[in-house]
Amino acid sequence: MSDETSTGTGTPAGPQPEPLRFFGTTWVEHDGGYTGRRIGVAVGSPAAAVAACFVLRFAYQGLAIADVGTPVTVMVVVMFAVCTALAFGHTWESFSKRPDPDRQASLRGLLAIGFVGSLLAYCIRSLTEAPGEKLHREEYEAAREQYTRRTTRRAGNPAKKRRRA
Repeated sequence: MSDETSTGTGTPAGPQPEPLRFFGTTWVEHDGGYTGRRIGVAVGSPAAAVAACFVLRFAYQGLAIADVGTPVTVMVVVMFAVCTALAFGHTWESFSKRPDPDRQASLRGLLAIGFVGSLLAYCIRSLTEAPGEKLHREEYEAAREQYTRRTTRRAGNPAKKRRRA
């Protein structure tokens, strides 16, 4: 959240909403093609997951053609399954609370391997809201409330208040 004031450019004073991936700031008022974007994410992410599964199938067939042996093949399949499950869980959790940047950096490789899980998490969450909308809305409303409290002025100076006798 930025705390910018209006500079005559049409930007309202106070905190500004943080844009979401694929949605920008349309999540605030659900305008500007918000519904279409949600439908696009709900349809596009499983389509990308299916395409990714075909690519993984080609990799599996490559292992079979190379005749690397059953233990290696099982290890690769288990690795992709575990990374997909972990990526799904991590992505799903990031919709409700901010991920730790250090942990995010250390999990980057795992999330890249398990990208199918992240795509599925995006698909499921986009059925109810823009992925991450609830978290951003809570933060934005809290920032707006804090800004309003900070900028509202009191009526009069309490030091100059007359005492009643």
